[in-house]
Amino acid sequence: MYKTINFAKHSSIKIGPLVEVFVIEDKSYPKDTYILGQCNNVLIGPSHPPLMVLGKNYDYIKIENNLLCVGAATPGGKLLSFCKKHDIRHFELLPKLPGNIGGMIKMNAGLKEYEIFNYLHSLETENGIFLKKDIPHGYRWTDFKGLVFEARFEIHNGFNQEHLEIFKKMRDNQPLDPSAGSCFKNPEGDSAGRLIEAVGLKGYQVGGMAFSSKHANFLVNLAEGSFDEALSLIQLAQQKVFDKFGVWLENEVIIVDERYKGENSPLLKN
Repeated sequence: MYKTINFAKHSSIKIGPLVEVFVIEDKSYPKDTYILGQCNNVLIGPSHPPLMVLGKNYDYIKIENNLLCVGAATPGGKLLSFCKKHDIRHFELLPKLPGNIGGMIKMNAGLKEYEIFNYLHSLETENGIFLKKDIPHGYRWTDFKGLVFEARFEIHNGFNQEHLEIFKKMRDNQPLDPSAGSCFKNPEGDSAGRLIEAVGLKGYQVGGMAFSSKHANFLVNLAEGSFDEALSLIQLAQQKVFDKFGVWLENEVIIVDERYKGENSPLLKN
């Protein structure tokens, strides 16, 4: 029921400890344990809580009752291939959204106004089935109780190859260095990358971590960067942008560490 994961290799930002992680196979799991996806938008610290992941039983795609039913552990690339093969549209944004479906659902992943929730029908969770209309959600956030085991989507025919190419180009300016994707959410009417660049932090480096010189809103691991170096850059950007523009940058990267509880945590003041 457990497996060992080296998050310094497994996570997209290449930071994290070696951890014994619980594997969920039958909807039962230990309480007070944090669920992870494929770790593409996560920064795991040394003081992390107990961790768990969904097992292979939740990696599937099927069509039932005219709905596209996708296990929460299914990689986005696998769903894209399925939709292309079966001529299903509205999933053309997936090639540039790394991770599994459960993680995408949790953060309502997307590109600009195109979001994974746009054509969601319902979710199967540990607390039952919830229709989309009953799930509070918005730009890069959702609020529902319990773990997601399956996402169900409306089916619309007509896979659009032109849209696929457009979405690929939208992500072409992203750096290739290890990162957790966009570090901060874009403030309403503005760009986090523009604000970070405006305070002189584009390309700024602390140890092995830096804000990319290619795209300022990407925190990249250039040379065996550490959790503390990454966190110091996150906090530096938040402080400098707030001091100059009065805007508090909200994390898009998820920080999993008991010492970091959000914007009001003591760690922020160190």
